[in-house]
Amino acid sequence: MSIYDSAHALASEIKESGEAREAQRLREIAEADDTSRALLHEMKRLQMALQMQAMGGEKVSPEDTQRFAQISSLLYLNEDVKAYLLSEMRLQQILADVFRIISEAGGISLDMLKA
Repeated sequence: MSIYDSAHALASEIKESGEAREAQRLREIAEADDTSRALLHEMKRLQMALQMQAMGGEKVSPEDTQRFAQISSLLYLNEDVKAYLLSEMRLQQILADVFRIISEAGGISLDMLKA
């Protein structure tokens, strides 16, 4: 089996995992409400923008940081959205662990990412 075949097999396993299925199920519930869906998309847009600014060495916009915090706080008041966001975080942790395992197998050290 080639590395790419293995990667596709792993992708299928991840997609069919309980964590991924639960995140998808909770996402559908959270996004059933138009307001929640719009706020989720805005929060994720801001999150990405803030991460890109920080990674690029740019000054992080205080306005965007404040807006991100406000939207996040508001979303976490909604139990359906909160459940979705927490399940997505669990899935992201699994993906980060898999990336670390694969990186180590390839001889790539991620020590510089540790605080």
